[in-house]
Amino acid sequence: METRPAFSGVWCPSVTPFTSDNQLDLNALAQHFARLDASGIDTLLLMGSIGEFVSLTHTERKLLLREARGMSRLSMVANISSGSKSDMLELAQIAWQSGFDAVMVLPPWYYGQTRQQLMAYYRQLDRELDGKWFAYNFPARTGCDLDAMLVAELAAELPNFIGIKDTTDCLSHNRALIEETKKVRGDFAVLSGYDEYLLPNLLAGGAGVISGLNNLVPAMFAEAMQSWQAGDLAALTQFQQRIGKLMAIYTVGDDFVTTIKTAVARKYGYMTPLSRNSGGTLSNAQCDAIDLLFS
Repeated sequence: METRPAFSGVWCPSVTPFTSDNQLDLNALAQHFARLDASGIDTLLLMGSIGEFVSLTHTERKLLLREARGMSRLSMVANISSGSKSDMLELAQIAWQSGFDAVMVLPPWYYGQTRQQLMAYYRQLDRELDGKWFAYNFPARTGCDLDAMLVAELAAELPNFIGIKDTTDCLSHNRALIEETKKVRGDFAVLSGYDEYLLPNLLAGGAGVISGLNNLVPAMFAEAMQSWQAGDLAALTQFQQRIGKLMAIYTVGDDFVTTIKTAVARKYGYMTPLSRNSGGTLSNAQCDAIDLLFS
């Protein structure tokens, strides 16, 4: 009997709300998590790319770890990626002390990394981490790729390495990760980082999706998973078409983080649309476009 990954399904990489004076808004985050809890999704990812981890201070990240876990009953994973290994290890320790289920780690960025360097980095990190961890593959931001053979080799060697978020706009890359890791681990989770790859990922034998749209329409993704489990092809076709149309949000404005936060703010009202990216404020016409998209 095949072992299923423990973190299958649909995840929400949560936005990080800020107050009008650019401070963490924990009250808004609690309201956001309450809505996500009620939607039927499976897991929350804290401080991912859409959670603006790169613009958070180390103090803010520690505060989020300590406060966020108690806001949700869902499985929760923390992105601890940093240019400082000591900071990462401190964040990981706080995450596990706070009750997080796992942590997630990007490869080093800025300098670019060879295959040998990536293998050495993750092996060393595994020795220093005290629990389960995911890799985060985002070549467009890191300048290096965690390819299928590399990931499968690490998965076979490191039991605490339990999955990967693959943020590559390439179905064959996602499929190759699934095929190669299945040869060595039945419990390894390959999750797509692109919303519209939910169904292709599942069809290829993957674990699911980590979708920014879940900040807005989590119940739709949860229902899509239910249709998958029920083998309802007609419903899945409709969900795939709907997701495809909603992907237009990523073309509105200059900054997709601000755009998604603006959409949440306008639709639900409990957070500001502010991000820490410069120049992303939407025009009235752009606000009208996202209102229409999610009406």
